[in-house]
Amino acid sequence: MKQVLLLLFLCYGFGPLQAQDQQRQKDFNLENGIAVKGYDVVAYFKQGKAVKGSSSFAVMHQGIKYHFSSAANKETFKNNAVAYEPQYGGWCAYAMGASGEKVDFDPETFKIVNGKLYLFYNRFFNNTLPKWNKDEANLKAKADINWKKISN
Repeated sequence: MKQVLLLLFLCYGFGPLQAQDQQRQKDFNLENGIAVKGYDVVAYFKQGKAVKGSSSFAVMHQGIKYHFSSAANKETFKNNAVAYEPQYGGWCAYAMGASGEKVDFDPETFKIVNGKLYLFYNRFFNNTLPKWNKDEANLKAKADINWKKISN
């Protein structure tokens, strides 16, 4: 009986979770399978700056791999991953709000608003963070709607 229950769980219980992980992988901005270009998402909050993570301190969360700069940051993330994950799957927040597009980001260009990490494009004399700051409430509302369309 235990074997039958285990088989049912593996077929029906694990399958939806695996499908959700695969969908998140498609939606998220991943570089070589790693979120936030390998930067430590906890460091943005604790140190207030972009810090490159290490594969020595890697964590898989719901199909998304993250790297951390220390064992302490890795543990902090594991205890409350949702609090540290970047908004909009790690895509540029401004682009998500302005046009609903998945646009890459610069790890050094970020903002924490109400305990959430937002990342921004910043290349070729086009820093989207100041544009976001000029109309943050409106762009955030639009980005939230656009992300729901993309990620569901």
